Amino acid sequence: MLSVREMVVEDVPLVADYWFGSTDEHLIGMGVDLSKMPSRTDMTAWLLEQLNRPIEVRDSYALIWEQDQQAIGHSNVNQIVLGQQAFMHLHLWNNAQRKKGMGTELVKLGLPFFFERLKLQALFCEPYALNPAPNKTLAKIGFAFIKKHITTPGSLNFEQPVNQWRLTRSQFEKISL
Repeated sequence: MLSVREMVVEDVPLVADYWFGSTDEHLIGMGVDLSKMPSRTDMTAWLLEQLNRPIEVRDSYALIWEQDQQAIGHSNVNQIVLGQQAFMHLHLWNNAQRKKGMGTELVKLGLPFFFERLKLQALFCEPYALNPAPNKTLAKIGFAFIKKHITTPGSLNFEQPVNQWRLTRSQFEKISL
C-alpha cells in the first residue's frame, strides 16, 4: 500500500540518511555535484528550519513517500511562487524500489498536496536528461514536455542537460488519482 504525507521533524534523519548514504554513482546519476553537498549537520539544520516556517514562506515544501507505512522516499518543491508555480524533485531512496512503477503512483498521490497547499497553477520538473526514470514517470502521469535545455537545476547540481516538464492545474484536475 502506497501513501504520501507531509514531511515532519521526525523524517529529517531519514532524508539526511538518503543523501549521505547514497553512492557517489547514484548522486552523480541524478546530476548532483558532489563538491556542492553540504555537511549532514548543515542539511539537517536547513531541513528543520524549513519545517519550522509557515508553508507560505518556505523555500522548500516536502512530502514523504511510504510503502506499508514505511518511508521509502520523498518529493519536494522549491522555487515556489505561492499561487503560481513550483519546481518538483523526486527521490526513491532504495534501489530495490526503483523501476517498479511505484514512483508514478507516489508522484500522483503527492500532486494534490502541491497544487492545493501551495495553490499552484503550474508544477514544473526538470530531471537530468540522462536519467530516464523520472522522465518516463512524468510522461506517464501526463506532464507536458516543454523543452530540453542546459541549466544548473538546483543548489546541489552541476550544469547539465535537463528535460523541462509542466503540469498545469487544469491538466492536474483531469488526472485520475
